[in-house]
Amino acid sequence: MSLYKRGNTWWIDVNAPNGKRIQESTRTSNKTFAQEYHDKLKSDLWRIHHLGEKPKVRWQEAVVKWLKESSHKASIESDKVHLRWLDKHLGGMFLDQISRSMIDEITDAKQAEGVTNATVNRVLEVLRAILRRAVEDWEWLDRVPKVRLLPEPTRRIRWLRPDEAERLLAVLPAHLADMAAFSLATGLRRANVTGLQWSQVDLIRRVAWVHPDQAKARRAISVPLNADAVLIVRKWIGLHSTHVFSFNGRPITQVSTKAWYKGLERAGITDFRWHDLRHTWASWHVQSGTPLYALQELGGWESSEMVRKYAHLACEHLAPYAERLSSLRVVVAEKPLQLSLQCAK
Repeated sequence: MSLYKRGNTWWIDVNAPNGKRIQESTRTSNKTFAQEYHDKLKSDLWRIHHLGEKPKVRWQEAVVKWLKESSHKASIESDKVHLRWLDKHLGGMFLDQISRSMIDEITDAKQAEGVTNATVNRVLEVLRAILRRAVEDWEWLDRVPKVRLLPEPTRRIRWLRPDEAERLLAVLPAHLADMAAFSLATGLRRANVTGLQWSQVDLIRRVAWVHPDQAKARRAISVPLNADAVLIVRKWIGLHSTHVFSFNGRPITQVSTKAWYKGLERAGITDFRWHDLRHTWASWHVQSGTPLYALQELGGWESSEMVRKYAHLACEHLAPYAERLSSLRVVVAEKPLQLSLQCAK
């Protein structure tokens, strides 16, 4: 029987032209509406099979498929938060019903919550990713509306001078000071420092490594340990069985604590986050002449664009070109007539 009832809801059981059996709820207790749903489904299946039309897929189906294929993403938990928010706007809709005007309404609704443009863009990026995959990979749609992101202010890179860093390390508690110093020596992200285990460190070879599932780019990172990093790690040998850094016998999970903020205040440092230690490490490297391609590998960045934001901190290679104008001014000042004649020729 192609139409039957379960409890108060009508269900359909049909065979598609390609032989696939489809059983699903009509989401209604009204038999007339259920019959209409059944007839439309049968018609759509026939048109898809015989006329080559694209299948009509609901937003929730696309979300489920996308989550399965994107489970490896480092930002997957944040994406789930955005998708739960989007569900109240797109839940139950078919993908081909999502229009440009609807996306604009979603943008306005998110902005109305008083969040920043960056937060709105993170939601729109997830929406865009799913729609693009529906076209390019799943072939569910021929085209999708353009998702226009909002302008985001370009944030300056916050980094410390060496003397500022020394001042901060001097006022932090011992465990935070060592972890901060280790971050300045290696450029590792907060989670990779707090989660660093002895099994990931080889002091003889002076190297540590971050496993793919611990890295933001989801690929393994080899971390050379300089003299400063080695000295710091050696201080913690034997204090914990598994983790390098610990406090009162337990692994450290939080670093942005009251002690951290008090340390910043005592050191006279404002507008500075723990992640800015990584910016400081990268900035020092660039100012010391480390090539950007080497910095990208050291920092485990996925693309060169993510490293180029530090390029303006190194301009020594441009100095000879800048000096050319200085030489020209000397010539003009000393021999204005001869220079004018040479240019005329």
